[in-house]
Amino acid sequence: MLRRSKGMLFSVMMVLAASALVAAGSSRAQLRSKLHNGLTRLLDQTGGPVRAWVLLADKGIASPEAYADALEEVAADYNPRAIERRRLRRSAPGLFDERDLPVVQSYVEAVTTTGAQLRVTSRWVNAVSVLANREQLEAIAELAFVRQLQPVLRSRLIEPEPIRVGRGGPGRGFYGYAEEQLEQMNLIAVHGAGYTGQGVVIGILDTGFERSHEAFNYPGHALNVLAEWDFLNDDGDTSIEPGDDPDQHRHGTLILGTLGAYYPDSYVGAAYDASFVLTKTEDTTDEYPAEEDYYVAGLEFVEANGADVATSSLGYIDWYTQDDLDGQTAVTTIAVNTATANGLVCCTAAGNGYHDGDPDTSHLIAPSDAFQVIACGAAYSTGEIAEFSSDGPTADGRVKPELLAQGVDTITVWPYDTSGYAYANGTSLSTPLVAGAVACLAGAHPEWSVNHMRGQLLYTAQDYVANGTYDPLYVRGYGIVDAYAALNFSLTDCNDNGIADADDLADCDGSAWCSDCNGNQVPDECDIADGTSQDVNVNGIPDECECLGDLDGDDYIDLADLAQLLSNYGTTGGATYEDGDIDADGDVDLSDLAALLAVYGTACE
Repeated sequence: MLRRSKGMLFSVMMVLAASALVAAGSSRAQLRSKLHNGLTRLLDQTGGPVRAWVLLADKGIASPEAYADALEEVAADYNPRAIERRRLRRSAPGLFDERDLPVVQSYVEAVTTTGAQLRVTSRWVNAVSVLANREQLEAIAELAFVRQLQPVLRSRLIEPEPIRVGRGGPGRGFYGYAEEQLEQMNLIAVHGAGYTGQGVVIGILDTGFERSHEAFNYPGHALNVLAEWDFLNDDGDTSIEPGDDPDQHRHGTLILGTLGAYYPDSYVGAAYDASFVLTKTEDTTDEYPAEEDYYVAGLEFVEANGADVATSSLGYIDWYTQDDLDGQTAVTTIAVNTATANGLVCCTAAGNGYHDGDPDTSHLIAPSDAFQVIACGAAYSTGEIAEFSSDGPTADGRVKPELLAQGVDTITVWPYDTSGYAYANGTSLSTPLVAGAVACLAGAHPEWSVNHMRGQLLYTAQDYVANGTYDPLYVRGYGIVDAYAALNFSLTDCNDNGIADADDLADCDGSAWCSDCNGNQVPDECDIADGTSQDVNVNGIPDECECLGDLDGDDYIDLADLAQLLSNYGTTGGATYEDGDIDADGDVDLSDLAALLAVYGTACE
């Protein structure tokens, strides 16, 4: 009896041990599934700690009522200017959505309880970034609300080497050193029409900004900075601070100069009457100064402070490949998609990765692959493409870069004294020039959506006008900006997708959004939206293109169809078209009868 009890006890212990092993194996498998391969490799290479994104599963909303209340709370405290921009230009439904809700604070606290150091909290990505070692990251991965952990993308900042050209002074004309690069974009004519960026807010994401230069402090016309934040030091000062690298401000100051400098007869920037929101997001002392978590935080700050246009000359590739640049993978790309959906026009550098003339290869950087971002390449003053300017297409075949401006020997303010000016090269320099043109156009047409702004610029760019299409090698995009032509162009784009209606129809693959079943040269979805056509059954096809009411399929709407409907009249839930549910709401009722009687006695064409 005793031996049997011992045997049973041993068996039970073996079963429990086996169960524990299975559970442990399952736990390890779940842990591995949450840790991105790139993060595991980074830990193996460095030993940690490393910078990582902690992607969260939800916003902690338990009911539709709680969701509505949470959105209302966000709206109550949001910047009024940002709300107005969203009202004018937002392409996503409503003014706010789940992406605008704050990250659940208890989730953040649980993450930091592991000992991980919090860096950034992102509403749009629903994530936090942390500095953590392997043990801490594995503890975070075990939290039920954590969806995935992945490395924070990094990039070596390719700094343009500015060359001082001297001081300004009289005799150079109103625009001074800037005249040639602005004239190339036909932007001076836009200024002459009265659109100089007045009333427009531009956000810049960069390394920092030294604003003591004379062109930022012209009497009666000092640079107007509405808001700023240093994400490196977590304070409200984006200029040089104690402990900063001596060159920390260089890149950002070059960019700010191309846009907002104002010193007549010496140098006048592309949008010299605009106001600015400045963010300091890149640490020049780091081997990899450009880190995407600060970029995302900076972009959220820019949008929340009411900017109309955002420009960044920063890009990320690191462990991503060109196959990942598909418009929906890189975290910075996702953030830009959210910003443009909120009506913020975003311009970004395509990169200085060179081009090879092969349309099957590309050398882009994120977030230039974002769907509605304006990706900018660099050209000489002669219009020729710069050798270093990166080429596309994106992984999913879209045209990037799209627009060009001068990025070789571009002149801007000298960042090391208060009165000098300098040459610099790079898509870093062409991008703010394009952003300046966008800002001036936004001042003229604040109602233009992001897609409409893109369409106005792409259809009037110099290569497109000359050739009737974009560059098939994906190097030049649509060509150099022609801002004045964009100002005066009238884009017919009823569905606001940035593509002229005629091109939508010509390139249509049969999808409902671009079809024209009634042949009136207007996409069907626009006919339905403006009431030209009815769509009783809400299937995206105008009723005149279907034989609605022909329930028996004999090409006539007659007594037999009426009888078929009446025999099922009053059916609720689950009714089919053949039953008489013409409006596809699942019921056969008065609205279906009215729809049939409206076409009774007609024949299908």
